[in-house]
Amino acid sequence: APYRPQWIRSVRGIRALFRLIPYMMQLWRTAGRVQIFHVMANSGWAWHFFAAPAIWIGKLRRVPMVVNYRGGNAEEFFARSFFWIKPTMRLVDRLIVPSGFLQQIFARFGLTAEVVPNVIDLERFARDSAKRTTYTNAPHIIVTRNLEPIYDIGTALRSLAIVKNTWPDVRMTIAGSGPEANALVALTQELGLTNNVTFTGRLDNEHIALVYQQADVFVNPSLVDNMPISILEALASSVPVVTTDVGGIPFLVEHDRTAMLVPPCDASAMALALLDLLSNRLKADRLANAGRDYVQRYTWRNVRERLLDIYSGLVMNADKNMAGIVK
Repeated sequence: APYRPQWIRSVRGIRALFRLIPYMMQLWRTAGRVQIFHVMANSGWAWHFFAAPAIWIGKLRRVPMVVNYRGGNAEEFFARSFFWIKPTMRLVDRLIVPSGFLQQIFARFGLTAEVVPNVIDLERFARDSAKRTTYTNAPHIIVTRNLEPIYDIGTALRSLAIVKNTWPDVRMTIAGSGPEANALVALTQELGLTNNVTFTGRLDNEHIALVYQQADVFVNPSLVDNMPISILEALASSVPVVTTDVGGIPFLVEHDRTAMLVPPCDASAMALALLDLLSNRLKADRLANAGRDYVQRYTWRNVRERLLDIYSGLVMNADKNMAGIVK
């Protein structure tokens, strides 16, 4: 919710209380109206300020809880703060994660998690293969990550400078916003890519789907990741993917079958993968088609049954416990 009063947003530290207290009051009221809390959780302060209060209030109000944890830097966060995280995690009825990568991390800390994949709306990103972009001298590469240090957009730009030696009119669209915007614009100028790169800022769902439809290759240069929706969106759009092999990404795509995997911070390796796909249309089409087939498992039709089983089990157990209390 917006800060009230507005001036409090300029007071660091104290301003968090002005958002946290109304949030907790709303959680308390909501807990009296619902059968289940499904808590979307992340690492860092987001866990402490948003997920943990929901879990403790759910426990106090005897509401069964599913925690859906998606933090790509979970291992680092747990290693640093597990003393504070563990008591809250022990209150959770069911813990779900979107990838085997996170499941393994939780197991190393003694927590049992179930894998329930993220959902992708294939209809929104559907793309007729017959309408795939056909480029001559101006292939179109896209990046759809926020402009933050962990996504390392700078490496994507440096790889583009290498690709430009072969494809002088290559284009890159970077769709996202964030604190690195000014530095990345400066790097673009330094690399002589001003006429090759477009920064769109943050796009809504309709326009981001259009960016995928107009792309020849998608690049994900991230340094930390779990199960990036942007890769699923590219696969759903039949766009071949070049991505770093960090975190949970190797659990999501397979090298040279559904994507091209490269080491992080390696502009040369990323450029070679891009040049490989841009010079070999058959290979690019093979990866795109394999990715489109693979992403079918992330449709709502397939994921909803797993969620429904979890919800139903929690409600049945809650009913049994309530019956025992009444007796």
